[in-house]
Amino acid sequence: MSDISFYSILTKTGFYNIGFGEIIMICVGFVFIYLAIAKEMEPYELLPIGFGIIFANLPLTRIMVFTQDVQGSGILGVFFHYGLYVWNLLPPLIFLGLGAMTDFGPLIANPRTLLFGAAAQVGIYLAFWGAILAGFSLSEACSIGIIGGADGPTTIYTTAMLAPHLLGITAVTAYSYMALVAIIQPPIMKALTTEAERKIVMKQLRPVSKIEKIIFPLIGLIVILLFVPLAAPLIGMFMLGNLFKESGVVKRLADSSQNELMNIVTIFLMLCIGATMNAEVFLKLKTLYILLLGMVAFGTGTASGILLAKLMNLFSKEKINPLIGSAGVSAVPMAARVSHKLGQEANPKNYLLMHALGANVSGVIGSAVAAGIFLSIMK
Repeated sequence: MSDISFYSILTKTGFYNIGFGEIIMICVGFVFIYLAIAKEMEPYELLPIGFGIIFANLPLTRIMVFTQDVQGSGILGVFFHYGLYVWNLLPPLIFLGLGAMTDFGPLIANPRTLLFGAAAQVGIYLAFWGAILAGFSLSEACSIGIIGGADGPTTIYTTAMLAPHLLGITAVTAYSYMALVAIIQPPIMKALTTEAERKIVMKQLRPVSKIEKIIFPLIGLIVILLFVPLAAPLIGMFMLGNLFKESGVVKRLADSSQNELMNIVTIFLMLCIGATMNAEVFLKLKTLYILLLGMVAFGTGTASGILLAKLMNLFSKEKINPLIGSAGVSAVPMAARVSHKLGQEANPKNYLLMHALGANVSGVIGSAVAAGIFLSIMK
C-alpha cells in the first residue's frame, strides 16, 4: 500500500516544489500583466503572455508536457507542439488577420516608401552577426536577428522553425520593443534629424483605385515568392487576408480573419509563448544578450530608415520628411504614429501618418522576406 503520510502529500504540492527561479518568473508574469492593464502596453499580447508565464512556472501543473499521461494535462504543450513546433500554423494565421486589416494604399500611392521597409532590415542583419560573435549557433543567430524587425509573429515563426528553445525570450523581446516604440524611437529620430528636416511637409497622397488595391497583393505574392520561396507561409497568408479585404465580395471572410480568427489564435499563441518562459530556460546570461541585441537591432533599423530618407533627399526634387523612414520597422501602426506625432510637434501643418504607414507596411513585408532568407540559409 502506498505511503499516504502528511509528508508524502506535502511533496506533491506546489508549495513544496517551487523554487526561487519559479518565484522570480511568476513575478515577471505579474509585471507583464501590470504593463498590459495599467499602462496598456501591447495588452493583447502581454496579458496572455504574462498569464502563461505564471501558469507554466507553477510546479507540477504539467501544462507543457507533450504526452497527456494524465487527463487534462499538457493542454498548452499540445498547442505548442502542433501549433508551433511541428506544423507552425499559428503565426501564418496571425498574418492572415493582419493582411485583412492592412491598407496598401499609402504604399501604392508612394512606392518610394518600400525602400524604408528594406532599409530598416539592416537591424536584423546586424543583430544576426552580433549573435554569431556572441557565440550563438547559426540557427539561434537567425532567430535573434529577426527580432530587429519588431514583428512579433515573424519572430515567433522563425524561432519556432529554427530555435524553439529560444521562443519565449525572442517573442517577448520583440513584443516588448514594439510596446516601447514611443520611448525608444523619438530620441533616435531627433538625434538624426534637424528641426528643418522635421518640418518638411509632404504633399497629400493620390487616391488609389480599387483595381490597384486588388492587383497589388496578387503581384506582390508572385514577385516576393519567386525571390524568397520560403517566405510563402507568412507572405501568402498576409496577401490572402488583404485580398479578402480589398475584393469587397467576401466581407464575412475578411471580418472573420481580422476579428474572431485573429482573437482566438492570439489567445493560444501568446499563452504558449508565456508558457515557454520557465525559470530553467529564461534565467540565463544569454537572455540578457538577446535583450541587448534586440535593442541594438531595433535602434539600428530605426536609424537606417531615417538615414536613407536623408540620402534620398540629396537626389530628389520632392523632399521626404526623414521621420517617416523610422516607420520602416514592422511595429504597425505604432511606429507610423510616432513619426506623425514628431512631425506635428515640429510643424502643426504636417500630416505624415499616411506616408509613414506606407513605410510601416513595407516593414512587415521586409521582415517576412528576411525570415524567408534565414530559413533558406538553414533549410
